[in-house]
Amino acid sequence: MPLTTETVHKLRGIVDASCADEKTSIPGATVVVVSKDGNELFAHSSGKRGIVSNEPMTLDTIFWIASSTKMLVGLACMQLVEKGSLKLDDGEHLENLCPELRTLQVLRADGTLEKKNKAITLRMLLTHTAGFGYTFFNERLRDWFLPAGRDEFSGRFEDMLTPLLFQPGEGWEYGVNIDWAGIALERATGLRLNDYLQKHIFQPLGLNNMSMIPTREMISKLAYMHAKDQDGTLRPRDHLLRLPLVVNHDDEAQVAAVFHSGGAGMFAKPQEYCKVLSVLLNDGTCPRTGTQLLRKETVDEMFKNSIPEFPNFGRQGIPAVKPELTNPLPDLYPVAGNPPQGWGLTFMLSNGGATGRSTGTGFWAGLSNVWWWCDRENGIAGMVCTQILPFANPEVLGLWVGVEAEVYKALGQDKLKN
Repeated sequence: MPLTTETVHKLRGIVDASCADEKTSIPGATVVVVSKDGNELFAHSSGKRGIVSNEPMTLDTIFWIASSTKMLVGLACMQLVEKGSLKLDDGEHLENLCPELRTLQVLRADGTLEKKNKAITLRMLLTHTAGFGYTFFNERLRDWFLPAGRDEFSGRFEDMLTPLLFQPGEGWEYGVNIDWAGIALERATGLRLNDYLQKHIFQPLGLNNMSMIPTREMISKLAYMHAKDQDGTLRPRDHLLRLPLVVNHDDEAQVAAVFHSGGAGMFAKPQEYCKVLSVLLNDGTCPRTGTQLLRKETVDEMFKNSIPEFPNFGRQGIPAVKPELTNPLPDLYPVAGNPPQGWGLTFMLSNGGATGRSTGTGFWAGLSNVWWWCDRENGIAGMVCTQILPFANPEVLGLWVGVEAEVYKALGQDKLKN
């Protein structure tokens, strides 16, 4: 179902308006929408590559997609679950691959530590129920690492070694869980995470502009990173995930030393990421080439709610623990009536929403204000990419909701015609 010329015009207007004021709005954005058949329904860039750049934002611009990486790593892990190399619910198997997990301790509210009482499973990692957190989303974890602090974007494996915030399986907390899933993948396959993704996901789909160690050409097209101050002023800032961008590609030891972050390590061209989304829309098979990445029942498992015991996990909210990295977010995805919400394997299941998405839609985001959604029931998916900190930027949230709502409005009109 192609979008009408009128809808495309409206969508372009929404994106362009969001980037109209160089000083206070979004410096530049790319928005892509795809359908189940793999066709691009909409692809548009607006604004500049950065507020200190004279170059326009284009569809070839590369973005750090931060936690949007997680879905890709979940897909890779599920390929290995299909093969039996990884096991979703076997804690002993996972901790044999990652023996560091055996000796983790749980950080109590009073700052003392206790032994963990059960093994961590891959499903716990993919659903954020293992007990790991992020220091920028959790005050208790942030304070425990002071006075030195902790940087989850350092490019060092050592920064993944943190205490748990609760006993495995007894809560939900967003954190470095999927970084550990990526480590398990590396040890199960003998490949670096990025190399596995290239060989088993990107190359089979013909994708050349997604990488955890971006090529020099990708770096030359990288969107600039920005910060938005509390008074609304935009300014340029250093990149948060800096190490992969400055490593000497000719020095194998330097490249090998970079930690491949399954939680936030990917740089990507939005159109290529959306080709992966079209594979999920099409039940695990690329609609353009027929290449099968996952079986349908595996994709079904990814979109099934794995945490029915925590129906209000998303309403825990995100405090502004490190305000330079995140705004407060009291509800991850508000839905009228506060219905129970769920978590699939690496992404949230919002159970509907005001834009018109189906109740089974999966979605998630990246810290740099990157957002994606995948609605298998309606055969539609999309991505909104910017590069602004802190997370939950109001203008980007407005852009995302505006685009998604306009797409569903068009879908509804098309259904009425048929």
